[in-house]
Amino acid sequence: MYIIKNIALTRILLDLCLYVVGMVFAAGFRHLIRQARADYEWIGTLMFGTFMVWVTVTLVADGLQGGAVLDTLGGKPNLSAVRALHEGTLLIYNGSTAFAITGIFLAVSGYATFGTNILPRWTGWLAYAGALLCVACIPAMYCGPINYKGFYNAGGWGPAIIANFPPLMWFLVVSVLMIKKSKK
Repeated sequence: MYIIKNIALTRILLDLCLYVVGMVFAAGFRHLIRQARADYEWIGTLMFGTFMVWVTVTLVADGLQGGAVLDTLGGKPNLSAVRALHEGTLLIYNGSTAFAITGIFLAVSGYATFGTNILPRWTGWLAYAGALLCVACIPAMYCGPINYKGFYNAGGWGPAIIANFPPLMWFLVVSVLMIKKSKK
């Protein structure tokens, strides 16, 4: 049987790898923006800054979740501490805080795409659509307590899918387009 602690700690480890790849992506995208239009450097810096904030708050959520897992390892966990650490992650990781920051990142990236033409215009529209979906999921924190079976609440599966899938698609598409662009 695979123990839940292993799943949680493995996800945290994979997150750390994702952050490194994401930082390289954000730095490369910022560089492309600056190369295309020097007057858009502030947009590239804003995009890079929002990505760094996203990484920072997600690291905090990973730290809280890791702390909850570590507290259970001795066999006598402090249940109130574990619950507090776990619930502390809800508004950060796949929650309203992450949705707000991701929405800003996507909106700025869409704006940069339209202003610099470094990517096809449809990727700018994809970024804007992702930003709007992120914004639509921010109020989920007001919709009741943790309910993993519920669609729209702080722990619901709806916002986690709605606010994560479009940004994920945007990252994948733009990453491929940036790799293809660098080979030309």
